[in-house]
Amino acid sequence: VKTWSPARCRRANASRRACLIARFNFIYAKERLDAEILLKKFICDIEVVQRIIYVAALESFRSAKKAFWRIKIGVKETLAIDHCGGPASLEIAALNYIACHKDLYDVCCSVQEVICCMNVNPKLPCPENIDFNVINSFIRELCCLAFSMQTLCPPLDVAFGIDGELFNRRMYYRSCDSDFTAPFVAYHIWPALMENGTVLVKGEVVTRK
Repeated sequence: VKTWSPARCRRANASRRACLIARFNFIYAKERLDAEILLKKFICDIEVVQRIIYVAALESFRSAKKAFWRIKIGVKETLAIDHCGGPASLEIAALNYIACHKDLYDVCCSVQEVICCMNVNPKLPCPENIDFNVINSFIRELCCLAFSMQTLCPPLDVAFGIDGELFNRRMYYRSCDSDFTAPFVAYHIWPALMENGTVLVKGEVVTRK
Protein backbone atom coordinates (compact mmCIF):
# COMPACT_ATOMS: atom_id res chain seq x y z
CA VAL A 1 0.00 0.00 0.00
CA LYS A 2 1.36 3.41 -0.95
CA THR A 3 2.25 5.63 2.02
CA TRP A 4 1.14 9.24 1.58
CA SER A 5 2.46 12.27 3.42
CA PRO A 6 -0.05 14.15 5.64
CA ALA A 7 0.03 17.17 3.29
CA ARG A 8 -0.66 15.00 0.25
CA CYS A 9 -3.50 13.28 2.10
CA ARG A 10 -5.07 16.65 2.93
CA ARG A 11 -4.82 17.82 -0.70
CA ALA A 12 -6.33 14.60 -2.01
CA ASN A 13 -9.10 14.75 0.57
CA ALA A 14 -9.88 18.40 -0.25
CA SER A 15 -9.94 17.67 -3.99
CA ARG A 16 -12.26 14.64 -3.56
CA ARG A 17 -14.45 16.64 -1.20
CA ALA A 18 -14.93 19.49 -3.70
CA CYS A 19 -15.75 17.06 -6.54
CA LEU A 20 -18.26 15.13 -4.44
CA ILE A 21 -20.03 18.28 -3.25
CA ALA A 22 -20.28 19.45 -6.86
CA ARG A 23 -21.68 16.05 -7.81
CA PHE A 24 -24.28 16.26 -5.03
CA ASN A 25 -25.37 19.67 -6.34
CA PHE A 26 -25.60 18.36 -9.91
CA ILE A 27 -27.78 15.42 -8.84
CA TYR A 28 -30.08 17.87 -7.06
CA ALA A 29 -30.24 20.31 -9.99
CA LYS A 30 -30.49 17.84 -12.88
CA GLU A 31 -30.84 14.13 -12.11
CA ARG A 32 -33.43 14.65 -9.37
CA LEU A 33 -35.67 16.44 -11.88
CA ASP A 34 -35.10 13.69 -14.45
CA ALA A 35 -36.23 11.15 -11.85
CA GLU A 36 -39.32 13.26 -11.15
CA ILE A 37 -40.22 13.19 -14.86
CA LEU A 38 -39.96 9.39 -14.89
CA LEU A 39 -42.18 9.06 -11.82
CA LYS A 40 -44.79 11.51 -13.13
CA LYS A 41 -45.63 9.01 -15.86
CA PHE A 42 -47.11 6.80 -13.13
CA ILE A 43 -48.06 9.26 -10.36
CA CYS A 44 -49.94 12.53 -10.89
CA ASP A 45 -49.50 13.85 -7.35
CA ILE A 46 -46.28 15.94 -7.27
CA GLU A 47 -46.09 15.69 -3.47
CA VAL A 48 -45.97 11.90 -3.65
CA VAL A 49 -43.31 12.08 -6.37
CA GLN A 50 -41.16 14.43 -4.30
CA ARG A 51 -41.56 12.25 -1.21
CA ILE A 52 -40.35 9.24 -3.22
CA ILE A 53 -37.25 11.14 -4.37
CA TYR A 54 -36.47 12.25 -0.82
CA VAL A 55 -36.85 8.77 0.66
CA ALA A 56 -34.68 7.37 -2.16
CA ALA A 57 -31.92 9.84 -1.23
CA LEU A 58 -32.05 8.97 2.48
CA GLU A 59 -32.16 5.22 1.88
CA SER A 60 -29.30 5.41 -0.64
CA PHE A 61 -27.04 7.09 1.91
CA ARG A 62 -28.07 4.65 4.64
CA SER A 63 -27.38 1.59 2.47
CA ALA A 64 -24.08 2.93 1.11
CA LYS A 65 -22.81 3.82 4.59
CA LYS A 66 -23.65 0.34 5.86
CA ALA A 67 -21.78 -1.26 2.93
CA PHE A 68 -18.83 1.09 3.46
CA TRP A 69 -18.37 0.13 7.10
CA ARG A 70 -18.41 -3.58 6.23
CA ILE A 71 -15.77 -3.04 3.53
CA LYS A 72 -13.62 -0.82 5.74
CA ILE A 73 -13.45 -3.44 8.48
CA GLY A 74 -12.15 -6.01 5.98
CA VAL A 75 -9.65 -3.58 4.42
CA LYS A 76 -8.27 -2.53 7.81
CA GLU A 77 -7.81 -6.15 8.83
CA THR A 78 -5.88 -6.81 5.62
CA LEU A 79 -3.73 -3.68 5.81
CA ALA A 80 -2.97 -4.19 9.51
CA ILE A 81 -0.86 -7.27 8.68
CA ASP A 82 1.94 -5.14 7.17
CA HIS A 83 1.09 -1.76 8.70
CA CYS A 84 3.83 -0.08 10.76
CA GLY A 85 2.03 3.09 11.94
CA GLY A 86 -0.60 3.67 14.58
CA PRO A 87 -4.41 3.35 14.46
CA ALA A 88 -4.84 6.85 12.98
CA SER A 89 -2.52 6.19 10.04
CA LEU A 90 -4.15 2.78 9.49
CA GLU A 91 -7.54 4.51 9.29
CA ILE A 92 -6.21 6.97 6.67
CA ALA A 93 -4.56 4.16 4.73
CA ALA A 94 -7.85 2.24 4.66
CA LEU A 95 -9.80 5.29 3.47
CA ASN A 96 -7.27 5.98 0.71
CA TYR A 97 -7.28 2.33 -0.35
CA ILE A 98 -11.08 2.22 -0.61
CA ALA A 99 -11.14 5.56 -2.46
CA CYS A 100 -8.78 4.06 -5.07
CA HIS A 101 -10.62 0.71 -5.27
CA LYS A 102 -14.29 1.58 -5.54
CA ASP A 103 -14.90 -1.75 -7.28
CA LEU A 104 -14.92 -3.25 -3.77
CA TYR A 105 -18.43 -1.81 -3.49
CA ASP A 106 -21.26 -3.87 -4.99
CA VAL A 107 -23.60 -0.99 -5.76
CA CYS A 108 -26.23 -3.31 -7.28
CA CYS A 109 -26.87 -4.86 -3.86
CA SER A 110 -27.36 -1.41 -2.35
CA VAL A 111 -29.77 -0.39 -5.12
CA GLN A 112 -31.92 -3.45 -4.51
CA GLU A 113 -31.79 -2.87 -0.77
CA VAL A 114 -32.96 0.71 -1.25
CA ILE A 115 -35.85 -0.38 -3.49
CA CYS A 116 -36.90 -3.06 -0.98
CA CYS A 117 -36.94 -0.46 1.82
CA MET A 118 -39.00 1.90 -0.33
CA ASN A 119 -41.49 -0.89 -1.07
CA VAL A 120 -42.29 -1.25 2.64
CA ASN A 121 -42.21 2.46 3.51
CA PRO A 122 -45.71 3.42 4.76
CA LYS A 123 -45.41 6.98 3.40
CA LEU A 124 -44.93 5.78 -0.19
CA PRO A 125 -47.37 4.17 -2.68
CA CYS A 126 -47.89 0.42 -2.56
CA PRO A 127 -45.55 -1.64 -4.79
CA GLU A 128 -48.58 -2.62 -6.92
CA ASN A 129 -49.07 1.04 -7.88
CA ILE A 130 -45.48 1.92 -8.82
CA ASP A 131 -42.28 0.05 -9.62
CA PHE A 132 -39.44 2.03 -8.02
CA ASN A 133 -37.03 0.40 -10.45
CA VAL A 134 -37.96 3.20 -12.88
CA ILE A 135 -35.52 5.42 -10.92
CA ASN A 136 -32.89 2.68 -10.66
CA SER A 137 -30.18 4.84 -12.29
CA PHE A 138 -30.91 7.75 -9.96
CA ILE A 139 -30.62 5.51 -6.89
CA ARG A 140 -27.41 4.00 -8.24
CA GLU A 141 -25.83 7.44 -8.64
CA LEU A 142 -26.82 8.39 -5.10
CA CYS A 143 -25.40 5.16 -3.66
CA CYS A 144 -22.08 5.62 -5.47
CA LEU A 145 -21.89 9.24 -4.33
CA ALA A 146 -22.75 8.37 -0.73
CA PHE A 147 -20.15 5.59 -0.69
CA SER A 148 -17.42 7.89 -2.01
CA MET A 149 -18.35 10.52 0.58
CA GLN A 150 -17.49 8.03 3.33
CA THR A 151 -13.86 7.94 2.14
CA LEU A 152 -13.43 11.58 3.19
CA CYS A 153 -12.09 12.60 6.58
CA PRO A 154 -14.47 13.68 8.03
CA PRO A 155 -17.14 11.92 5.94
CA LEU A 156 -20.15 13.73 4.45
CA ASP A 157 -23.72 12.72 5.16
CA VAL A 158 -27.30 13.92 4.62
CA ALA A 159 -29.61 15.23 7.34
CA PHE A 160 -32.66 13.17 8.21
CA GLY A 161 -35.79 15.34 8.35
CA ILE A 162 -39.15 14.75 10.01
CA ASP A 163 -42.52 15.97 8.75
CA GLY A 164 -43.83 18.69 11.02
CA GLU A 165 -40.43 19.84 12.27
CA LEU A 166 -39.78 23.55 12.77
CA PHE A 167 -38.42 25.16 9.62
CA ASN A 168 -34.67 25.87 9.89
CA ARG A 169 -33.53 28.52 7.41
CA ARG A 170 -29.90 27.57 7.99
CA MET A 171 -30.56 24.03 6.83
CA TYR A 172 -33.29 24.34 4.19
CA TYR A 173 -34.66 26.47 1.40
CA ARG A 174 -38.44 26.74 1.02
CA SER A 175 -39.84 25.43 -2.26
CA CYS A 176 -41.52 27.94 -4.55
CA ASP A 177 -45.01 26.58 -3.73
CA SER A 178 -44.51 26.85 0.04
CA ASP A 179 -46.50 29.03 2.39
CA PHE A 180 -43.69 31.42 3.34
CA THR A 181 -45.43 32.39 6.60
CA ALA A 182 -45.76 28.78 7.80
CA PRO A 183 -43.29 27.87 10.56
CA PHE A 184 -43.44 24.08 10.08
CA VAL A 185 -42.21 21.67 7.41
CA ALA A 186 -45.02 19.82 5.62
CA TYR A 187 -42.61 17.48 3.80
CA HIS A 188 -39.04 17.35 2.49
CA ILE A 189 -37.98 17.54 -1.14
CA TRP A 190 -34.20 17.18 -0.78
CA PRO A 191 -31.90 16.58 2.21
CA ALA A 192 -29.21 18.95 3.44
CA LEU A 193 -25.58 17.85 3.06
CA MET A 194 -23.73 17.82 6.38
CA GLU A 195 -20.16 17.64 7.63
CA ASN A 196 -19.60 17.11 11.37
CA GLY A 197 -22.97 18.69 12.14
CA THR A 198 -22.33 21.71 9.88
CA VAL A 199 -24.56 22.38 6.86
CA LEU A 200 -22.53 22.42 3.64
CA VAL A 201 -25.43 22.48 1.17
CA LYS A 202 -28.98 23.41 2.11
CA GLY A 203 -31.83 21.03 1.40
CA GLU A 204 -35.32 21.94 0.19
CA VAL A 205 -38.65 21.64 1.97
CA VAL A 206 -42.31 22.57 1.57
CA THR A 207 -43.80 24.59 4.43
CA ARG A 208 -47.55 24.84 4.95
CA LYS A 209 -49.89 25.80 7.75
